[in-house]
Amino acid sequence: MPVYRIDLGYDGTAFRGFARQAGQRTVQGVLEERLARVLGGEVITTGAGRTDAGVHARHQVVSFEWDEELDRPRLARSLNGMLGPEVVVESVEQAVDDFSARFSARQREYRYVILNAPLADPLNRHRCWHVVEPLDLAAMNDAAQLLVGEHDFASFCRAPDNGSTTRRVLSASWALEGGMTVFTITANAFCHQMVRSIVGFMVDVGKGRRRADELETVLAARDRSKASNMAPPHGLILWEVGY
Repeated sequence: MPVYRIDLGYDGTAFRGFARQAGQRTVQGVLEERLARVLGGEVITTGAGRTDAGVHARHQVVSFEWDEELDRPRLARSLNGMLGPEVVVESVEQAVDDFSARFSARQREYRYVILNAPLADPLNRHRCWHVVEPLDLAAMNDAAQLLVGEHDFASFCRAPDNGSTTRRVLSASWALEGGMTVFTITANAFCHQMVRSIVGFMVDVGKGRRRADELETVLAARDRSKASNMAPPHGLILWEVGY
C-alpha cells in the first residue's frame, strides 16, 4: 500500500500536544479528522515525535498509508485551508513503501528559547520562557557538553511503560540568537519531558543554584527527584527531523 509523508509545522498553544487523545484537541487528532474528511475514509497517522501540550513544531513529519494515488499538491492545499494558520502543511509526498515517520528517523533536533531580561515581551509570551535573573551562559554550556554521548536519562524523563530511557545525544549547546538565549539539542531520540527537564536543570546552573558538574551525578542517580523543576512547555520547539 502506498505510504505518504506530510511535512508540517504548528503552533502548539491551543493543543493538548501532538498525539491523539480521546476528548482532547491534539495536532494528530485534528490532522486525522481533516484527512478523513478530504479522502473519504479513516486515516491513521504516525508522527516523528510526540510533543507535549503547548509545545510547538517548526518541522514535524507524519506518515500514513492510503490505497490510492493521491493528488499531493491538492491535498496539501486542502489541508492548509482547513488547518491554517495554527497548522501549516509544507508538503505531501509519496514515500518508499517501508517509510515510517517515527521509525525511519535517525535524529531529532529541539530548540528551547528563553528571554533573559528584566521585562517580559507580551508578543512572544507563547514562544519563550521569560527568566528575569541573569544567566551564566558559559556555565550552562559546560553542563550542556556533559550531555553529549549515550546516557540513561531516567533522571530527566517521565518513566515510560516498559521502555528504555537510554538515548544518544549528538550535540547540545546554548547561544544568544536575536536577543534570545537558545538551547539546541540533537539526539537519536528523546524520552518524554527530557528536554524540558534538562533545560530546567541548566537554568538553575545559569542562576548559580547548581554546578555544571552536578549533571553527571544527576544522570548517574537515575532518579527524577535529583533533577530540577521542568522548564515550561511554550519555549520548546521541535525544530528538525533527520532521515
